[in-house]
Amino acid sequence: MMPASIRAGSLKDPDVAELFFKEDPEKLYSDLREIGHGSFGAVYFARDIRTNEVVAIKKMSYNGKQSNEKWQDIIKEVKFLQRIRHPNSIEYKGCYLREHTAWLVMEYCLGSASDLLEVHKKPLQEVEIAAITHGALQGLAYLHSHNMIHRDVKAGNILLTEPGLVKLADFGSASIASPANSFVGTPYWMAPEVILAMDEGQYDGKIDIWSLGITCIELAERKPPLFNMNAMSALYHIAQNESPTLQSSEW
Repeated sequence: MMPASIRAGSLKDPDVAELFFKEDPEKLYSDLREIGHGSFGAVYFARDIRTNEVVAIKKMSYNGKQSNEKWQDIIKEVKFLQRIRHPNSIEYKGCYLREHTAWLVMEYCLGSASDLLEVHKKPLQEVEIAAITHGALQGLAYLHSHNMIHRDVKAGNILLTEPGLVKLADFGSASIASPANSFVGTPYWMAPEVILAMDEGQYDGKIDIWSLGITCIELAERKPPLFNMNAMSALYHIAQNESPTLQSSEW
């Protein structure tokens, strides 16, 4: 944990300063178009003016309320991205700061496995689910071998490149240390150990495998189990009951 005294945007600590490039990103990237957004901010399609390469830029503000916490989240995510190098993890290209906003630059992907469900309006075929799961497992095996945990595996965080490569993405919830004990993730995909961690202690990378199993059901049925419940009820149900199965007899 970093000391709470770190002021948002402060680069006095040389270890923090070296996480960020000094250039103005507006002079380096053009054609920005929003392609997605979440609680953290928005993701943009962009073009590197120097190389003409297409990239994705995740903009994260550290302004306003809880600015220090937001700043610490940015530092944590950048440190995590710097540490990972694997064909099945999103490629990180660097981070810039401009007007109380961090620009995290990454390789561009066509979309997520969740986007595939939206486009096709029907579940994926078994061969497609197998290919996505295989790529995600390769990426998770790499993370786990380095004692890291993703903690937010779901179809929306598994991206696909134009040639069809599978990439784990969105490491905002990830843990650099295993075992861990924080209550983190997206409710319907959470493993029982994460839900119970506050009472019963720690968990490790196996919780990502649970979430990937839930993701397989999501890809096969277009929604994760218990999606018709509110999040709190689903968490209680996951913690108390047997692991879910596919509902349809077609499988």
